[in-house]
Amino acid sequence: MMYVTLSGAILAEILATTSMKLSDGFSKLWPSLGAVAGYLIAFALLAQTLKTMNMGTAYAIWAGAGTAVVAVIGMLFLGEAVTAARIGGVLLVIAGVVVLNLGGAH
Repeated sequence: MMYVTLSGAILAEILATTSMKLSDGFSKLWPSLGAVAGYLIAFALLAQTLKTMNMGTAYAIWAGAGTAVVAVIGMLFLGEAVTAARIGGVLLVIAGVVVLNLGGAH
């Protein structure tokens, strides 16, 4: 169950961050409300996850997955530059999460 709530927290954070970009500095109502609601849901679900999952592991997965997916969304759908450095950065974030989780498993 903890991975279900963590997945929901990640999805809500991704949607909130994307909505924040679309809100144009919180000048558009619906994307602004989406950002606020998304972050409230994300933090509520992350808090539930932390009841049963190690904090370092949960936060690494939440932050890393959110960062990687938001970067990819920016490159694919929002016109952000696709460069070798950005792709490498996303891969390093993913690798960092994997290493942290492997280190915590022992």
